[in-house]
Amino acid sequence: MSTILYSHPACIEHDMGPMHPESPARLRAVLDALGGDAFSALIRREAPAATTDQIARVHPRDYVERLLAAIPESGRVQLDPDTAVGPASGEAALRAAGAVCAAVDDVIAGKASNAFCAVRPPGHHAEPSRPMGFCLFNNVAVGAEQARAVHGLGRVAVVDFDVHHGNGTQAMFWDDKDLFYASTHQSPHYPGTGSAAERGSAGNIVNAPLPPFTGSAEFREAMQAIILPALAEFAPEFLLISAGFDAHADDPLASLELDEDDFAWATRQLMDVADRHCDGRIVSTLEGGYDLAALGRSAAAHVRTLMTA
Repeated sequence: MSTILYSHPACIEHDMGPMHPESPARLRAVLDALGGDAFSALIRREAPAATTDQIARVHPRDYVERLLAAIPESGRVQLDPDTAVGPASGEAALRAAGAVCAAVDDVIAGKASNAFCAVRPPGHHAEPSRPMGFCLFNNVAVGAEQARAVHGLGRVAVVDFDVHHGNGTQAMFWDDKDLFYASTHQSPHYPGTGSAAERGSAGNIVNAPLPPFTGSAEFREAMQAIILPALAEFAPEFLLISAGFDAHADDPLASLELDEDDFAWATRQLMDVADRHCDGRIVSTLEGGYDLAALGRSAAAHVRTLMTA
């Protein structure tokens, strides 16, 4: 079948200030990398804005309302030491979460085999009641609940290969045996969570922390020995990917040593599990990645692999 690419110009307008690593240039780099002839078969769609009801499935409604009310008409408001909002940030956050919901709807409806959401701000650090780590709403968790609440699916999984542990997603999934979260990430590193001992209330959390300077062989071993068997045992009805590309060797915010071939390989392995357990249904959403050239190449490798479904 085909792959859908969701994005929106508002996601470029979100700006946390000069020299901030989570910059509008990140999304431009991804979209430029996906603009060549090799990606002409992508179905390109504009991300809708998520509704408050959709986001309130994972964040308290008053948190959603307070965050949107904090969006300034000019200038910037600092929400935590790493995370700020400007005039365009509210729409960007709504479009980022809305992209994942729309992608889930389309993939479940059979309009495509899978989808990639090229959006920002990212989401996996956003906890139920606080933004953090460049994230406002937890986009992938919102998408997981879209699959359950709207489409009646039972078991939904998220696999996260961002270099930073997705503490927010883990917190949201911890007490629900029908939600599965697995992560490879550098440790010790921000945000300080993600030890192998963090297992969730029903063994539904699987962490594979990797020491600094881990390379391809060790990453692939962690995926094959820890992440993929646990995912297959969970047997998801739908799979979401938190696709962060900051584990790349060129990334300035961490010190793992992967390359774009590793991201393509991981994508293929996840697709194989999805083929066996959930009719290949995958939605992936952009998380980190801060070297622009490496980010573009890595996102292209990821999406090129998704397109082979």
